Parts: sequence; structure tokens; C-alpha cells
Amino acid sequence: MEAIFGSAIRVALSLLMAVLIGVMFWLAIGLALNVIDHIQAGNIHEIAKDVLMNALMVLALLEVVKTSLTYFSAGRVKVTYIIDTVIVVVLTEVMGFWFKEIALERFIMVISLIFALIGARILAIKYSPSREEI
Repeated sequence: MEAIFGSAIRVALSLLMAVLIGVMFWLAIGLALNVIDHIQAGNIHEIAKDVLMNALMVLALLEVVKTSLTYFSAGRVKVTYIIDTVIVVVLTEVMGFWFKEIALERFIMVISLIFALIGARILAIKYSPSREEI
């Protein structure tokens, strides 16, 4: 039963990774098309916004793929990879703040979340179980 469950998880993760890689290519193609449109319109601000936001989203997707690959190779998920993914997604949101008005309270909450995640990542590295303990 455990072998069937493990195989099902591997198939599901393989499908998820294929979808994520497809989405990354789709984002890159869409970004290139948007940049061409903005260049023709002469809108440099929108080019910077699109490149920044899409690049950070691709990085977040890469972190998810890296987490999945680690599960395939090690048989477990590393907490640091999950925290890295969340940090990248939250940083994407922070970069989005540059392009719109936000309340100061919301900005402070997001910055506090980033510092909490950084603290959690440091603790996850410091107190990570060794290979022998697993």
C-alpha cells in the first residue's frame, strides 16, 4: 500500500512540475509580448513593472519546483525551501506596493511578516535534523 501511495505522489508531483514549467514558459512569452507592446507605446514604467513582477513570480515557481525535486531525491520536503518560496511571494507583493497606494498598517504588517519568515528560516537552518536523525 505504501508503494502505491508513494507512486501516486510521484506521479502527481511530476504532473504539477510539468504544469509549473509550462506556466513559467507562458509567463516568459507573455512578458516578452507585453514588453514589445509597451516599447511601442513608449511606456517605460509599465515595462519595469511587468519585468519585475513576472521575474519574481517565475522565481517563486522555481522555488516550488526545487521543493518538489528535493522531495523526489531526499524523500522529504525541506522547510527552508518552503520558507524561501513564501519569502519570494511576499517580496513580490512588496514590489507591487511600489506601483499602487497602500495603507501604512498593511505595509508594516508585510514587512513584519518578512522579518518573521527570515527568523523562521534561520531557526530552520540552525535546528535542521541531520541525515542520521531522519
